[in-house]
Amino acid sequence: MSFVKVQQNFMDCIKDPSLQPPEGIEARRMKIYRELFFNNIDGFISNAFPVLKSLYKEHDWLDLVQKFFITHDCHSPIFLEISQEFLLFLQTEYEATEIDPPFMLELAHYEWLELVVAVAQDNAKHRLITSSDIENKTLCIAATAKIAQYAYDVQHISPKYQPQQPAEQAQFFCIYRDENDDVSFLHLNPLTAQVLAYLSLHESLDYKALLEWLVRTFSHIDSDVLTQGCLQLLTDLSHKGIIKGFIT
Repeated sequence: MSFVKVQQNFMDCIKDPSLQPPEGIEARRMKIYRELFFNNIDGFISNAFPVLKSLYKEHDWLDLVQKFFITHDCHSPIFLEISQEFLLFLQTEYEATEIDPPFMLELAHYEWLELVVAVAQDNAKHRLITSSDIENKTLCIAATAKIAQYAYDVQHISPKYQPQQPAEQAQFFCIYRDENDDVSFLHLNPLTAQVLAYLSLHESLDYKALLEWLVRTFSHIDSDVLTQGCLQLLTDLSHKGIIKGFIT
């Protein structure tokens, strides 16, 4: 057997305990290797998705992680990206059962975004701005802020609150890192969500261009009201570090 096949056989046995260990390796040692690998993966996933884990009985959660461990072919060896691999597994490979909550994918995505924001690197071209800068600076969404839309009010989900039906209206959020480097979330109204979504489509955008788009898109609202509201909105978001100035 070639060395590559030996390696593959070893990894297959690490993943699946039902397989026979490679020749020359004791089953006892193979079990130790597997437990070390599995416990590392379980620990990272559990830390990345604490709310999702809290909704399961311990053995059900371990079964879910084990399905991921056995069947999913991870494309990254970086531990920080294991959470993304687990989310991808849930979205594209896993078939939900009766014990899985209906909001499983949305909650997992929400918790994954929290991790993404927590480890995001600041963009060197982004600068904090004051309210007096907004009308004169090129604006952008901070690299440490993400916009998301969900059908469920995922921010309230816990073992004591598990909605079985989507909320009456779409739920919009901005997950961001504040000035203390703590991850926070902001529940957005639809108009604010659209403004941030439009900004996120651009590397940067000046205030005038954003306002022109806003007036054109929401033509049923008085332009003066939109102008005043937009300036106040951007001021509030800049104070939170969600909106920044872009240095060309």
